Amino acid sequence: MSWTRALLAALAVCVLLLTGSVGCGSSGTQEQKIGESPSPVGELLDDSDEEGRLYREVDEEQAPEVGIEVQPNSSDSWDVRLTVRDFRFSPAGTKEKPVAGQGLAHLYLDGRLIARLRTPEYRLPAELVPRGTHHVTARLYADDGTVWAVDGEPIESTADITASEADPTMSAGATGVRTGGQGSPDRAGKAS
Repeated sequence: MSWTRALLAALAVCVLLLTGSVGCGSSGTQEQKIGESPSPVGELLDDSDEEGRLYREVDEEQAPEVGIEVQPNSSDSWDVRLTVRDFRFSPAGTKEKPVAGQGLAHLYLDGRLIARLRTPEYRLPAELVPRGTHHVTARLYADDGTVWAVDGEPIESTADITASEADPTMSAGATGVRTGGQGSPDRAGKAS
């Protein structure tokens, strides 16, 4: 009778192994499936920004959004205010690991990086804005330095500003380049 018990025990072990309920040498971690990103958040793309930072693609439903508003200030500067949705700014010293909807914003003036923001407000000195019309862009980055992206495009918003010698003025307003939302005008770039 002992051989029948041994046979039943062996069959039970085989059933458990075949159904995946038990694994030999398992440490409790899941193996990466073929085609999955090794990153915990989004998928790294081959595309990168001007600085060579890779795009981190996320689904539109999970994507953060950013809007930008730039207003002249009486102290001969510009007040920049970002409005974000499904995004929070990381404090300085945050671990360089991507976390969904978290990171910092890079602020560009005519395509040139002028600040890395960990808060939604910034004072843009007038001496950085020569006379003429300029583009101020806010782009969202993960804490590991990758660019948050949707459909292969960075999540960013741009405002046009016009500086004159006597009085800085806001031109037609902010225009969204890519916000991660549905692309509606209210969500695209204008602060709500």
